[in-house]
Amino acid sequence: MNIAVDTPSVPETIYLKDYMPPAFAVNSIDLDIRVFDTYSEVTAKLDMRRQHAGDLVLLGRDLELKSIKINGQVLSPEQYQLDSEQLTIANAPDQAVVETLVIIHPESNTQLEGLYKAGDDLFVTQNEPEGFRKITFFPDRPDVLSVFTTRVEAEKKFPVLLANGNLIEKGELDGGRHYTVWQDPTKKPSYLFACVIGDLQVLKDSYTTMEGRDVALEIYAEAKDIPKCHIAMQALKDSMKWDEVHYGRPYDLDNYMIVATSAFNMGAMENKGLNIFNTSCVLADPEYTTDAAIMRVQSVIAHEYFHNWTGNRITCRDWFQLCLKEGLTVFRDQSFSEDLQSAAVQRIDDVSVLKSHQFPEDAGPLSHPARPDHFVEINNFYTATVYEKGAEISRMMATLLGKEKFRLGTDEYFKRHDGQAVTVEDWVAALSAGSGVDLSAFLTWYNQPGTPTLEVNEEYDATTHVYTLRSKQSIKPHAKYPNLKAVPIPVAIALFDAETGEQFELESESLIENHVKDGMILFDQDEATIHFNNVTNRPVVSLLRNFSAPVNLEFAYNDAELAFLLQHETSGFNQWQAAQTLLENILLKNHDSSVYLDAITNAKLLPELIKTDPNLASRLLDLPSESYLASRIDSDYRPEIVEIKREALLNDLAKQFGEFWKTIYTTLDPKSQTEFSQAMGIRALRNIALTMMARQGSTEVFDLAYQQYQTTDNMTERLGALRVLVWFDAPQASDALQDFYNRFKDEDLAIDQWFMIQAAHPRADQARIEQLVAHPDYDLGTPNRIRAITGGLGSRPVNLWGEVGTAHFINLAKIMDQKNPIVGSRMIQALSRWYTLSEPKRSELKEKLQTLQGQAKSKNVVETIDSMLSV
Repeated sequence: MNIAVDTPSVPETIYLKDYMPPAFAVNSIDLDIRVFDTYSEVTAKLDMRRQHAGDLVLLGRDLELKSIKINGQVLSPEQYQLDSEQLTIANAPDQAVVETLVIIHPESNTQLEGLYKAGDDLFVTQNEPEGFRKITFFPDRPDVLSVFTTRVEAEKKFPVLLANGNLIEKGELDGGRHYTVWQDPTKKPSYLFACVIGDLQVLKDSYTTMEGRDVALEIYAEAKDIPKCHIAMQALKDSMKWDEVHYGRPYDLDNYMIVATSAFNMGAMENKGLNIFNTSCVLADPEYTTDAAIMRVQSVIAHEYFHNWTGNRITCRDWFQLCLKEGLTVFRDQSFSEDLQSAAVQRIDDVSVLKSHQFPEDAGPLSHPARPDHFVEINNFYTATVYEKGAEISRMMATLLGKEKFRLGTDEYFKRHDGQAVTVEDWVAALSAGSGVDLSAFLTWYNQPGTPTLEVNEEYDATTHVYTLRSKQSIKPHAKYPNLKAVPIPVAIALFDAETGEQFELESESLIENHVKDGMILFDQDEATIHFNNVTNRPVVSLLRNFSAPVNLEFAYNDAELAFLLQHETSGFNQWQAAQTLLENILLKNHDSSVYLDAITNAKLLPELIKTDPNLASRLLDLPSESYLASRIDSDYRPEIVEIKREALLNDLAKQFGEFWKTIYTTLDPKSQTEFSQAMGIRALRNIALTMMARQGSTEVFDLAYQQYQTTDNMTERLGALRVLVWFDAPQASDALQDFYNRFKDEDLAIDQWFMIQAAHPRADQARIEQLVAHPDYDLGTPNRIRAITGGLGSRPVNLWGEVGTAHFINLAKIMDQKNPIVGSRMIQALSRWYTLSEPKRSELKEKLQTLQGQAKSKNVVETIDSMLSV
């Protein structure tokens, strides 16, 4: 027996420039996993072949090595080196069959990586990025692709025994045990391996691909949750069809399986043919989950399925390339979701997430390139920058190319690289070759951090009818990246006649395509000047339409021009964008709020839009989130001031519409709609109306809210009513909270909402938070439950940066640093913009973070705090 000893050391920084291919490839691996009550045995047989000079290195963590053989010969401890991270064999033969037997302890694995117990009757795996090394010794890196044959054995009390690929054998054993054998014919990296051992029920369906392959579809969950899997199943079938139509990509195995568990750090994982999902991303039913949650389920189902080609069939050469698979696949799932509701509303939702999460990240000490060039712990780089900004880079190239050329480019990518582990350069090169357009300049977007600022100025010559735009781009200096360059910025543009609101036809040599109304300009220099001819009247310009690039736009719109765009823009997204800019001026620059209020009410914009697109109407009432507004403030940030201004504007909005809110509430009926998107918009508007009536000071609204709470069978409406009762301290709040708990105490995702609503109370004090964390249903072993409280606290910056909020996040990071470092690191990131706070809070929080810095042990938390304190 050989147990590696973990000795304290300074965390090693890994650099992209140091990449070296592995000395040995693994042609195939035969894996035998035997699960027992207090331990598990794993035997692995690796068929290895030398491809470069160097030692044979197998990565392993928390493994008890029982034996090791090479080509049938048992090795003595003198013939290999073993430490806490790897097993090294010097002078290994060029052809080597390596066999190991290890003991692991999934039953006590609280980090939820590798193989771990996810409840009394379930074992699952999570191997991305480096979890497989906690199962067995292996060159656990994404550029080692192997054929996996997996045998899974356990007691019959676990009737479900799953692994990747096709089931080729199953049988019973003595002692009340049984086994299955699975073989995945597609070579894959170890991070895509999965197995599941448990007592689950299954929902079955099927799909026939464009090639005529009949695919068995299965979703595994607890028995009580199977009825909530139908929406996910339909989303899976829709995703398979969508990928065939839009990318020509059929599925390649005989089965596709999804397993739902609440004990999961991530949202979901694209393991080849056996996806493991957080329950929050697969269970959906209008009675138990909100409209937003249903949309998320559909999106995440699509995302993980789309990974089959952009992530699995073509994978990453190394973890620095993470945005290659994630950014592209997020773009693909966003495009899919645009077909589920209006494209404008989907784009609004995507940009809202980008501005609320990625822009603040890019503006703070955790800023990093979409493709980092160094890291200590790769788990810390599953970030909004990698996912959302990575998606925007792919979107920019797709927008610039147009649908036809982009499809030619992706076809070339799949043709060139199927079955390979590749880089961002490979993706851009294939897209360029297939489309015939050189996109190499977009590599700069991948390689440097920060959100560019595009400053644009205008001139209009009424004599020559020439309209001129002068642009200048810049980016905030970054200590670790001193040589920041200009990036290509596609700017979608339209010109509207300021007198009539009519849209001009665009004439300019700088346009990607001339004589069009909706045009595109590529700003790829530090400065540029663009002339438009035959502009017969002074125009109002609409820039960055559909948010064609993830930049901060600085253009001297006056409020009247923004109100004009809000009324005359031909795209719903652009109307929303004009409203957001107008609202940002009000909240951060102290502009008069009446222009925004009048633009919506006096022009009858909102009343008319409610009739045609209630979902879009609800978005035009969105105010920029407080976290996004905070990202626009670099110093002397006082969250209470931002909150006061935002609350005042919401109260003005409530009063401006007067009785109209009650009219909306009483006349709109979501049950009259046949389309989910329309009904979703009406439910959103009715919940907004309920909140606005509460802001008017009406006590009658509490009776309406309580009636809605009691009579609805829809979770969106029930939670909308509960928020009003709880956040406005209605007399019925306590009864409604108790009733909600009694109704849904066996529905974990619903109870997560119960925790979140209370944690998000406008005046969430210490007693309230202490009561929540002391509740019997609060579980530090379930990430969803942790995020319920942190999500509620974090949604209100006044509470987040108050004594209660900062203490909660810091104490939680201390606990999770030992128990689950991935969650611990993500929790503390909520405080990453501490340095923007006003004094004395800034210094107080810095001292607390420095104390935590000295106490943290895990690479995850140490690296995050080091970065946070580097400003």
